[in-house]
Amino acid sequence: MASSGAYEKSKRVWIWTQSKQVMTAAVERGWNTFIFSSHHKELVNDWSSIAMIYPLFIEEGEVLGDENKRVAIIFQVSTPQELQQLQPENAQAENIVIDLLDWQIIPAENIVAAFQGSQKTVFAISNNPSEAQIFLEALEHGLGGVVLKVEDVNVVFELKDYFDRRNEESNLLSLTKATITRIQVAGMGDRVCVDLCSLMKPGEGLMVGSFARGLFLVHSECLESSYIASRPFRVNAGPVHAYVSIPGGKTCYLSELKAGREVIIVDQKGKQRTAIVGRVKIETRPLIFLEAKIDSDDQKVYSIFLQNAETVALVPPCEGNGLQKVAIPVTSLKVGDEVLLRIQGAARHTGIEIQEFIVEN
Repeated sequence: MASSGAYEKSKRVWIWTQSKQVMTAAVERGWNTFIFSSHHKELVNDWSSIAMIYPLFIEEGEVLGDENKRVAIIFQVSTPQELQQLQPENAQAENIVIDLLDWQIIPAENIVAAFQGSQKTVFAISNNPSEAQIFLEALEHGLGGVVLKVEDVNVVFELKDYFDRRNEESNLLSLTKATITRIQVAGMGDRVCVDLCSLMKPGEGLMVGSFARGLFLVHSECLESSYIASRPFRVNAGPVHAYVSIPGGKTCYLSELKAGREVIIVDQKGKQRTAIVGRVKIETRPLIFLEAKIDSDDQKVYSIFLQNAETVALVPPCEGNGLQKVAIPVTSLKVGDEVLLRIQGAARHTGIEIQEFIVEN
C-alpha cells in the first residue's frame, strides 16, 4: 500500500466504481474502501482475489459494512430547504455521505459550517478531482472525505497528485544558513514580478536562484516601506533565467510562470504552502549580483540576480526560538550577512532533479 502523508491521513477517500482499472489504481495509491450497489455484489469476490479491499454496500439510503452494519447514511440534497434541514443531530450514523444532486460551491461551504465541531465524518460524492478539491478545502477546513464516483482511472491519478501536493505543504522544508561573500552591481536585465492569488506574511517568500542546486528565500513585498505601498501578494523574484520552486519537488524558470500555475511559498522556519500565480510582470530593471557560501572553506558558490531596489529582500535565518529580522533589503545587504538557502541536487531536466554529471557556473 502506498504511504500517506499527514494531510491525506486527515481526509478519507472511498471509491465508487465498476472499473477494475480504477480499483487497481486506487489500491496502489492506498485507497482500499470501495462502495458497491446491491446490483454489483459479484464484483467483490472478483476484486478480492486481486487485492485486499474493504467493501461497503448501498441499500435504501444507507451504506452497510460487515454483517450489514450501518456505516453511513446517504443524504440527497437538491434544494436550499433540504440543505437547511441537514443537521448533525439528525444523522444516526458515525459517517454521513452527501449527494449534492445540483452540485455547487456554496452548499459545500454550508455543509462544512453545519457539521463544524461534530464528531461525525462527512463525505461528499464527487465525479472529478475539481469537485473533490472544493469539498476537501471548503471554508479552509473542508469535509472529512470524498466518495469518488468514477470510471476513469485518470481521475484517481489526479486526486492522488492533489494529495501529494498538500502533503508536501505539511512538511517543513530544510533551509540552510549561508553567508554572503560577494555583492556586485550587474547592469540591466529583464526581471520577473510574481503576483499571487494569496497574501503573504512577514518572513514568507519564494525560493529562487540562478542554479537549482541552491535557491535563496526571496521575501515578498508585504512589509511597509516609505518608498512604495505594501503589496503582500507580490515577490520581485529575479531575472527571467532564474529557477523557482514549484509543487512536486520541481523547479521551473521564472520566464515560464503564467497565470494559473502554482508555486511554493516558504517562510523563515521552512513552513511551505502552495499558491496560484495570478499575474506575471516582466520589465527591464537594474540588477544586483549576489554570491553566498555555506562554509568559507567550501568551493561551492550559490548565486542569484535580483533587482537593485529597496523593496527587494532576502530572508535571514531565525535566531533561537524567536524571529530576528524577517528580511534584509538587497540595498542594505553586506558581505558577511547571513541568509537562507535551500540546498538540493544540482542536475535538472525539465525542472525534475536527475542523477547526472553536470557543471554549472
